[in-house]
Amino acid sequence: MPEIKYESGNELPAMEETVEVSSESILFAKYELGKLLGYGAFAKVYHARNVETGQSVAIKAVSKQKIVKGDLTGHVEREISIMRRLRHPHIIRLFEVLATKTKIYFVMEFAKGGELFAKVAKGRFSEDLSRRYFQQLISAVGYCHSRGVFHRDLKPENLLLDEDWGLKITDFGLSAVKNQIRPDGLLHTLCGTPAYVAPEILAKKGYEGAKVDIWSCGVILYVLNAGYLPFNDPNLMVMYRKIYNGAFRCPKWTSPDLKRFLSRLLDSNPQTRITVDEILNDPWFMKDYKEIKLYEEDLELKNHDDNNELLNAFDIISFSSGFNLSSLFNKSDFLEEIERFASIELPERITGKMEEVAKTEGVRVVRKKDWGMKLVGHNGNFAIVMEIHRLTDNLVVVEIKRRLRDDEPSQDFWKEKLRPQLSALMYQPEGQVTDRRRNLKSEAPGKPDAMH
Repeated sequence: MPEIKYESGNELPAMEETVEVSSESILFAKYELGKLLGYGAFAKVYHARNVETGQSVAIKAVSKQKIVKGDLTGHVEREISIMRRLRHPHIIRLFEVLATKTKIYFVMEFAKGGELFAKVAKGRFSEDLSRRYFQQLISAVGYCHSRGVFHRDLKPENLLLDEDWGLKITDFGLSAVKNQIRPDGLLHTLCGTPAYVAPEILAKKGYEGAKVDIWSCGVILYVLNAGYLPFNDPNLMVMYRKIYNGAFRCPKWTSPDLKRFLSRLLDSNPQTRITVDEILNDPWFMKDYKEIKLYEEDLELKNHDDNNELLNAFDIISFSSGFNLSSLFNKSDFLEEIERFASIELPERITGKMEEVAKTEGVRVVRKKDWGMKLVGHNGNFAIVMEIHRLTDNLVVVEIKRRLRDDEPSQDFWKEKLRPQLSALMYQPEGQVTDRRRNLKSEAPGKPDAMH
């Protein structure tokens, strides 16, 4: 980040209107693409409009070829997996993932205010304004850490602003989750942006994800208040040496309380560096602090546990077909479609009904463990796999996976034979269905090259 001209200011500039670009490009008969907002080596981000609701969204288009060639498939899958579990007022929300044979599309919340970087580049913020954004940042970062997610690339370029000037964290492409932690309790992947990277990452001895995020937050706070970086030098190795030694100086306008607070954030020793809990009790941080109100459903979210027999709210979200990753990079001759529905019937009755229909039609049945079952067509031209997951004591979710050969047309056994027989067992909530409940019964795409 280049050195910024020093200009004080409490107020942000007037919101710039997004320039709409007419386009005949309609994605999946749902999103009208507009202005190109930005681009990188692997992706382009567009402003788009939902043609049904008129809602503005941001769509990140990622090239499958470049991802596979760069061996980044795991990164993309992890980013989707991480973003789908995060729901916080100051984190960009991922609505759904779409895919064609050549591209993957992230449909995300649109932040009309653009990058925070662009605003601070015009002049440093006042201490009060810096504190306000830092409070929002820590609320979101603490939320991520409580769910086992570590961003690892926090910087002003990855902080966006909504139409009300609220902060939004984006770009979880370098994020890590708890299951990446090695037996020594540390992460070891070298990542991040040079000027914001923590000294323990440079030491290459392993690091704690939460600690390096706090360091980056400290650099961000410094930049907001000063207008330039705490550690900077044209020579990268010289800059790394400054970071490793924690050598920085605050500008003369920095208050004593903020200097003290920054020294705790930018402590080169991760063991004595301030924690999120300590930040939430710091006098400088707590001034005019308003607790961030989370969405009601987020208060019930638990960390995902594969060994938990009862599905939690995270599992419900992940059942959205918009987050199905199984066929993103599938090069098989088979097409896989997935449908899910809820039922208040006993699992034994559901499997019994499915087996009854299969036998009537002469379809081979293979029982799987627990409440699973596989149906195979006469000549292997289709396979249907059913799995039942218990959601509550009275509610289950039935997942149906179908595989069809795209070069061999055949009767759709699921839609024409099996589904009509199971329809009476499908649970339909009374009244209007919310988006999250609707995810429990999501139709598979009609087109073979798309995933909704």
